[in-house]
Amino acid sequence: MIRGLPVLKRLAGRSIAVRLAVSAGFWSFAILLIAGVTLSALYRETTEQSFDQRLFVYANNLAADLVAAGDTDEELGSVGDPRFELPLSGWYWQVTRPGGSPKETRSSKSLFGAALPSLVAPGQERRFGEIRRGYGLAPDDRRLRMIERDIDLGEDGRYIIRVGGPADEIGDAVHTFRLALLTTFGLLGLALGFTALLQIRFGLLPLANLRAGLGAIRRGEAERIPGEYPQDIAPLASELNLLLESNREILERARTQVGNLAHALKTPLSVMLNEAESAPPEIAARIREQAAIMRDQVNYYLDRARAAALAGTLGTMTDVEPVIAGLARTFAKIYRDKDLAVDLAIPAGARFRGEKQDLEEMAGNLIDNASKWAKGRVLVSAEIRRDGDRSSLRLLIEDDGPGLPDEARAEMLKRGRRLDETKPGSGLGLSIVSDLAALYRGSLTLEAAPIGGLRAVLDLPGDAA
Repeated sequence: MIRGLPVLKRLAGRSIAVRLAVSAGFWSFAILLIAGVTLSALYRETTEQSFDQRLFVYANNLAADLVAAGDTDEELGSVGDPRFELPLSGWYWQVTRPGGSPKETRSSKSLFGAALPSLVAPGQERRFGEIRRGYGLAPDDRRLRMIERDIDLGEDGRYIIRVGGPADEIGDAVHTFRLALLTTFGLLGLALGFTALLQIRFGLLPLANLRAGLGAIRRGEAERIPGEYPQDIAPLASELNLLLESNREILERARTQVGNLAHALKTPLSVMLNEAESAPPEIAARIREQAAIMRDQVNYYLDRARAAALAGTLGTMTDVEPVIAGLARTFAKIYRDKDLAVDLAIPAGARFRGEKQDLEEMAGNLIDNASKWAKGRVLVSAEIRRDGDRSSLRLLIEDDGPGLPDEARAEMLKRGRRLDETKPGSGLGLSIVSDLAALYRGSLTLEAAPIGGLRAVLDLPGDAA
């Protein structure tokens, strides 16, 4: 049992089709093996019985001749088979008295003066009238199938008749049968395996369709699982559709609540800023400073709440190239005083598995940060990476600015940290990107750029059209 556990653990991680195929193959092999061994044993037994029947006929002929000859020296017949006349042919007969001398033994010419072994073990009681069957060795050490019969002729005394034939005939017949059986069962096993695979494929087709339907929803090509399914799977498909509808409703309510909360918080802040205009200058400056901090914090946590609600949405796909191209044009205009060139290398069909505004938020912050520090060039590239059935989007935003030392890169991803206080900003940009990426089970890392500055590597769930 313990040795079989690793095999069971390996099978546990396999697909249902593989598990069914392995199970069907194992049981088919076991059944065919048991059937083959059983049929082979039955055929051997039947062959031995048929061979014994032939020997029994020869023994009866000898008994009849013995009764006719009586206690005389008259020669017994040839039992009707010329092989008993050929020396060491493998077919032998012998008639002797119990405890008699060799001179009283009569045998076939094929025995060539030798003697056949007894089928009664030494010390075992001999019962007259009993017919014994078994194997023995011929004078040339060939294996014989023998039959031994004791008869009582009354006044003429008792005799032991032994007849033997080559056991090779039985072995050859069984061997031929086993080869035929192996060929037949081999072809039968292949046929059973092929039909089992067809049955598995046909039986699991609804699950494959269900998986394809979920994949279409994940890629944004459908909103619900289409089609009809067998009664075993139909409840699962219905529950999944209900779950998707419930998820959409919950997300819609979350969007509404986040919007309402943003409006409820921003309006009082605007009122406070307006009222600060009538306050003394020092107080007004303090109010504006704190209100700006509050606005940044409110926007930050509202964005996180909105992204958390939307990050797990199924079926939301965003084309990457139009979003990045729009951001590139925008920041090229914003930083036109630097004569900034924003170069793009986005593969056609690259898509982000998430909301458009979240991609704009993440890519916008990274391109904005790169544009602030670039000397004159920002490079934005993307690639689709595949790992089995999963695929991911990797965005690379590089600049030719001064870059960052290794120890400062991890520090820059913390909320509120800024490299240079003289540059505009709240220090939340990279933190927002990192948090949004984490909500999508992605990541943001900073490294040295080949073009001389800093490179931001943004890994997100993605796909290719």
